[in-house]
Amino acid sequence: MSALDGLDERQREAASVLRGPVAVLAGAGTGKTRVITHRIAHGVETGAYTPSRVMAVTFTAKAAGELRGRLRALGVQGVAARTFHAAALSQLGFFWPQLAGGPAPAIVDNKVRLLAQAADMLRLRPDTATLRDLASAIEWRKVSMLSIEEAARLGRTIGRLDATQVAELSGAYETLKDDRHQLDFEDVLLACAGMLEAEPRVAAAVHEQYRHFTVDEFQDVSPLQHRLLELWLGDRGDLCVVGDASQTIYSFAGADQSYLLDFGRRHPDATVVRLETNYRSDAAVLNVANALMRGRPGALELVPTVVAEPPPGAPDPAEVVAFDDDADEARGVARAIAARIASGVPPEQIAVLYRAHSQSGALLQALAAAGVAATVLGGKRFFDLPEVRQAVQALRAAAVAPQQHSFLGAVRDVLRGLGYTDEPPAAGGALRDAWEARHAVLHLAEDAPVGTTMRLFADDLFARAKDQHDPVLRTVTLSTLHAAKGLEWPHVYLIGCSEGLLPISYATGFEQVDEERRLAYVGVTRAARTLTMTWSRDADRAGRRPSRFLAEIGRGNLREIPPSAMSGARRG
Repeated sequence: MSALDGLDERQREAASVLRGPVAVLAGAGTGKTRVITHRIAHGVETGAYTPSRVMAVTFTAKAAGELRGRLRALGVQGVAARTFHAAALSQLGFFWPQLAGGPAPAIVDNKVRLLAQAADMLRLRPDTATLRDLASAIEWRKVSMLSIEEAARLGRTIGRLDATQVAELSGAYETLKDDRHQLDFEDVLLACAGMLEAEPRVAAAVHEQYRHFTVDEFQDVSPLQHRLLELWLGDRGDLCVVGDASQTIYSFAGADQSYLLDFGRRHPDATVVRLETNYRSDAAVLNVANALMRGRPGALELVPTVVAEPPPGAPDPAEVVAFDDDADEARGVARAIAARIASGVPPEQIAVLYRAHSQSGALLQALAAAGVAATVLGGKRFFDLPEVRQAVQALRAAAVAPQQHSFLGAVRDVLRGLGYTDEPPAAGGALRDAWEARHAVLHLAEDAPVGTTMRLFADDLFARAKDQHDPVLRTVTLSTLHAAKGLEWPHVYLIGCSEGLLPISYATGFEQVDEERRLAYVGVTRAARTLTMTWSRDADRAGRRPSRFLAEIGRGNLREIPPSAMSGARRG
């Protein structure tokens, strides 16, 4: 059996080219992670790659854990799947003592707190929100590889701080950090790059260790990350990048999609493969996505794998609904979700996406009133929840005790001892949240292979925690559009599609609005079967207009329906 088995023609083409440079332009739902892992596995099975000399770079620890898990499933162990920061920190920790004769500096654990102390030194009194924005500005400056002086010449103000005060406070922050022998996360990348540039023996050692590089989400690479990647590569070309310019949603944090868009120009000998066959979404959903991004730089035309006619009487899978105000919108979405669940759709197959965290409050209230349990994405990781940590410890302890029941019965006993009940508490509170977490642990046990013991199960939970392989809670998911990137659900409600919310009010320039369009595209392409886009007129205030993006999508792709016709029970 080959690692290339099961890939479509384009995926196989991308996975077969083992020598770089290679660029895989992968649209949403086209199987980019599958291509990355199968390409590495193909290189290992053919002898072209030694696992320990392969580095797969991602942007989140969760994505790195998913890569490791998928590679393990393909029989590949030993590949370094890391974030840019994790890889740089590892290299600093190894080489710094050799170069400086002492341990590497500690990492700043709270940039805002340190900035507040620097402000006191300058007798400035910025509020916490201003300090948070200043911390973000410092991060942007560093990943954009600008000095304090260069950033000051841009003339940007933050809150009540003028450009001169921003520069002074940034300088005081750096001085305070240096005096305490500390680095912030951006310094880790800067220091690693500086070390590779200044120390030929360090560069030679890294080049000897890592030969083949894969970078996921390449559209999100910043100038600093790109420079570090160049230093890791040296004069070699064994680089495979994977990305989608239409999903560039972190420009505010320094992401520069030009590295992906111009890859062929920077590397004239590159192999460029386009993945446009979408394995996730209904054709109607893809029509919305394609209409939204048509004509934008680097946009891919997503093609469905199957075009099926809906059954007679069924509504279109993509629809738009207008409400009178935000509260009415929240209640209408909650009613539709409750009806959909009542029709047999599991709640974990439903998500509500929005532009800003502030939009979640009314939704949580409306869903609780409708008896629907929901989880807000972006809180604590599953295995960091106190109920889950307690359950894992109790299961591990139970593994050494004599078993009174079957494996599954023993797991139930442990969880019941921690407060789990067969019937869930009412939705909308901490007790229900704790119940859902313990229920997810039980669900993992129910899905465990035949022959699993308590000890094997506990070990598997520890492995999942290490790889951040969180189980799916059996609740409706609420998420910002940024946090939803990389995820998918059969049924998606994209709310707040109004001017001032999406695009957000402070997106005034062309590039800012274009980023908001890409953010809307990310939301649309999370949907597999149905997509409902909603907006409210907000009649109690000055009134709102529908998002310009709805007009760009067009009525031919989105069916307008009144709130009274919005029923999740119609299409399961």
